[in-house]
Amino acid sequence: MAEKMLKFIDIPQRMPEKRDTDERRHDFNEIYREFDDQEARTQASRCSQCGIPFCQVHCPVQNNIPDWLRLTAEGRLEEAYAVSQATNNFPEICGRICPQDRLCEGNCVIEKGFHSVTIGSVEKYITDTAWEKGWVKPVTPAREREESVGIIGGGPAGLAAAEELRRRGYKVTVYDRHDRMGGLLIYGIPGFKLEKDVVMRRTRLLEEAGIELKSNFAVGRDAGLDELRQRHDAVLIATGVYKARDLELPGSGLGGVHQALDYLIAANRKGLGDKVPEFDSGLLDARGKHVVVIGGGDTAMDCVRTAIRQEAASVTCMYRRDRENMPGSMREVRNAEEEGVHFEWLSAPRALLGDDSISGVRAIRMRLSRPDSSGRQTPKPIPETDFTLRADMVIKALGFDPEDVPRLFGCPELEVTRWGTVKIDHRSMMTPLEGVFAAGDIVRGASLVVWGIRDGRDAAENIHKYLLSRRTLQAASA
Repeated sequence: MAEKMLKFIDIPQRMPEKRDTDERRHDFNEIYREFDDQEARTQASRCSQCGIPFCQVHCPVQNNIPDWLRLTAEGRLEEAYAVSQATNNFPEICGRICPQDRLCEGNCVIEKGFHSVTIGSVEKYITDTAWEKGWVKPVTPAREREESVGIIGGGPAGLAAAEELRRRGYKVTVYDRHDRMGGLLIYGIPGFKLEKDVVMRRTRLLEEAGIELKSNFAVGRDAGLDELRQRHDAVLIATGVYKARDLELPGSGLGGVHQALDYLIAANRKGLGDKVPEFDSGLLDARGKHVVVIGGGDTAMDCVRTAIRQEAASVTCMYRRDRENMPGSMREVRNAEEEGVHFEWLSAPRALLGDDSISGVRAIRMRLSRPDSSGRQTPKPIPETDFTLRADMVIKALGFDPEDVPRLFGCPELEVTRWGTVKIDHRSMMTPLEGVFAAGDIVRGASLVVWGIRDGRDAAENIHKYLLSRRTLQAASA
C-alpha cells in the first residue's frame, strides 16, 4: 500500500539494521542489512517534500531526491530507479559509500529535532531492487557516431564519462593500469563498505554497452599520451591521485611503517583471491600486531576497520584534531568504535621508535587554536605532554597528491598547476592540448567518489560539444 508523505513527526528515523559487532569483526562483508520493502517505503515517507530541497542542492550530482523518495513511498520502484539513475551512473555505490551525513542527509531540512531522512539507505535499496528485478540495462545509443574517445583511468570519473559518451553513440575505450576496472572502488575501499561484486557488475554492464575496457594498460609504458591522441578524436585524463603524503619524522623508514593505500590494496587483493606476497609474508597483515593509524579521514577509518578484521592485537587511530573537526564521516567513526578501535584525539606523532622495525610511536597532546584559512581550528602542541604508544605496525593515512603526470605520460607539454593537478579551462574542461580533457581528482585533488561521477558526466558533455563543433568546422571547410 502506498505511504503518505511528511511522516517525519510520527515515524522516527531508522537505519537498516547493522550486523552484530562480534559477527562483522570477522569478515569483510557489508555491515548493514537490507531494508525490506515496507521499511524502505516507510522511511521514504518521512520526506517533507519541501519547496527548496537542500538534500538535492548539496548533492554533487544533483539527484532528484524528493522525487524518488515519493515514488518509493508510493511503491513505484521502477520509476524511482529511473529518476535516480538519470543523474547518477552508480547510485547503488553512492548509496553505500557517500558521506550522506555531510551531504544530502546532513542538509535535510527536518534534521533539527526529528533526524534526517535515511536517503542513502533508500537509494541503495532502490538500485539493489532494480538489479534484482532486471531493470538495470546497458545504455543503447540512438545512433552510432564515427568519433572515438580514449579515457585514461577506470575509476568513478572515467567510467561515468565512458557511459555518458557511449550513450551519445561514441566509440569509447577505457585504459587502466590495474588488472580490474574500478580504481579505488575496487582496490581502495574495503568490502565491508562496498562489496566488490557491486562494482564488477557495473563494469560488466559497461562492456555490454559496447565500451572497450583495456586493463593492465599503463599510459607512458604501453603507449604515450601522444599515441592515444592519434588513436582517438578526444582523450580524457581521469587517473585520480595516488601519491601518498608522507610524515617527515624520525623513524619514518623503519620496518613495519606503511602507506595506507599499500595496506588497503593488499587487503582488497587478498579478498579478491589474488596472490599477495606482501600479505602472505605478514608484512601487510595486521594479525596479532599492535596497529597505530595516523590520520583522521575516511581512508584512516578504512585502515583501522580493516586491521580489526585481520585480528590485530589492538588498533589505535591518532588524529591531531578532535572528533568534531575530523574530516572523516562520523558514521564511520561510530562503526569503528563499535568494532573496538581506540581513538587518540588531539594527538600528533613526534617520532617513530625502534631499531630496525617499529616498536612504538612517541606523540604529544594538542590543543585547538584559531581557525585557519579553511575555517578549521589549527592544532598546536601542548608542551611537556609527550606519551608513547606501543606499535608493531604504523599506517600513514594522510591523504594523496597527484603523481607527476607529464613525466608518467611522456608528455612534458601537458601543463599542471602548482599543486600538481592537471591544468584545464574550467568551462570546457580541456587542457591546453587540443582535444585532451581532464576530470576528477586529477583536476580537483583528492575528493569524494560522487564528485568524480559529477566531473565525469560534465567532461562527457564537454567532449560531446567539442566533437560536434569540430565536425561542424570540418564540414564547413570541406
